[in-house]
Parts: sequence; structure tokens; C-alpha cells
Amino acid sequence: MKKIMPHLWFEKEGREAAELYISLFDNAYIHDITELSNTPSGTVEMITLQLENIDLMFLTAGPFVKFNPSVSFLIACSTMDEVNHFYNTLVEDGSELMPLGKYDFSEHYAWVIDRYGLSWQIMYTDQYEQTQKITPTLMFVGEQCGRAEVATTFYASLFKDSKIDKLSRYNNSPPDVDGTILHIEFTLADLTFAAMDSAYEHAFEFNEAISFIINCDTQEEIDQFWEALSFDTDAEQCGWLKDKFGFSWQITPSIMYKMFRDKDEKKLAKVTEAFLKMKKFDIAELIDVYEAN
Repeated sequence: MKKIMPHLWFEKEGREAAELYISLFDNAYIHDITELSNTPSGTVEMITLQLENIDLMFLTAGPFVKFNPSVSFLIACSTMDEVNHFYNTLVEDGSELMPLGKYDFSEHYAWVIDRYGLSWQIMYTDQYEQTQKITPTLMFVGEQCGRAEVATTFYASLFKDSKIDKLSRYNNSPPDVDGTILHIEFTLADLTFAAMDSAYEHAFEFNEAISFIINCDTQEEIDQFWEALSFDTDAEQCGWLKDKFGFSWQITPSIMYKMFRDKDEKKLAKVTEAFLKMKKFDIAELIDVYEAN
């Protein structure tokens, strides 16, 4: 399991979406499926899966948050036919934000919203070195516009094996302010991300529909990330927090994946009951609950 995992909140179609995405990529499969009962959303389903270079978790937990284009997933394609392959499947019953066609930055590109509301950028990358197949991409809009550079620099300071890789700025491109970020690539714990500013008017902002899980092996590590990232105390719940840029993270003990795979329903119910009461996770307490007779 990678250090950082995108976490996607679906209303009811998490498993269907996982199966569709797995069918699209060569190196893709489901790690595990777990049901948790007696949560604020009732019975929820958690799916951990791999798509090419990234591990993800899908949560099916009701109609409380919706995807929007503030977070998208860029697919790097080595041929135009590959772009067409992804485009044709993902746009079906969905919509286009940027139609399939030729742009200054790519000979063949599209930005689509799929049938589940998730945003994908599909790009022919013949003029770029492909560092990874899928790149999570953040768009800083509204009050956060102009903060992409400081945010990504801050995130890179928190993780080992992290750096700013590539950076380009707006120049005479109103309404975007000169010097703000047109595109930035950055590495966090060996996984590449991208970000941009956008000064256009958007009817969305970051929300909890897409967050990033940080898998932690020790309580000290949990405490460090929590202290560094948590900005809005009202958003602290069950390992979730919201940072000063409005983005949501989950600071999660790695050992919980072992607990969730346990087929003992009573143990799982007790662990679920315990973590639902927590804000920041307490590894020792979770282990005590899990191991109790």
C-alpha cells in the first residue's frame, strides 16, 4: 500500500465504478472489499484498488458530497488511439469540460466528467516524459486561487522523497494573474501530483468527495501529520481533517487495513464503534479494542 492514497466518496456506485476503471487499465485490480455497519451513513462499503501506479480507496456512503473538477485524474497516453480509447468509455453518459481535440499543450486532449461525476483529463503526451500513468491534479479556485505554489511547496515539506518537479506560470493570460501557476508537478512520497490556479469563476471548490489518505505506521507519525495539516477543528472527525487550503486529508493507521480484513464481524463492529468516536486516531486504543476478548 502506498503512503498516500486518493479516497473517493461515492453515493452508491463505488463498486460499479471500480469495475469500470479496472477494465480500462492494464495493471489494475481490487485489493479488498469491506462492509462497515452502524456508521452515520448506515452500512458502507470500502473498496481498495490499484489503477496502474496509484492505490485508491472508494467509499460508498450516501449522497452527502459530490465530485467536482477541483480534483481530476490526468491519464498520460502514448498514442492518439489510446486517448480515444479512454475518451470513448469515460465520456459515455457523462459530459465534456474541454472537447476532444488539439490544444497548445497537446495534439490530442480532452477533459471529461464520467457517468459518476468524476473528472478525467486524457492527454497525448508524446512531447513529455511519462513519469506515471495517472496523476491526481488539484485546481485552486475561488478564494484559494493563487495559492497552488505555496500549497504544493508546503505539502512537499511534509513528506520524505518529495520535491517540486516542474513549474510553469501564467503570462498575459487574463483573468489569471501573471506569475500564478499554470501547471506544477510535485512528488509526495514517490507519487507524482499536479496542480494549477484558475481565476475563472467556478461554482465549486475542494470538498470531502475526494481526499488523500496518509497511511501511518506509528502514533508519532499520526501526531506529526495531524499537527502540520489540521486547520479547521470543525472538520476533524474519524481521522479526517481539512488543511489551510481547504483540502481534506485522512490520517490513518496502516494497521487498520489488517483489522478491516478480519472476518470476525464482532471484532470489526467494535473497531468501527471505537474509531467513529475519535477525531485523531489513537493506535493503542484501536489495538486494545481489536485484541480484547
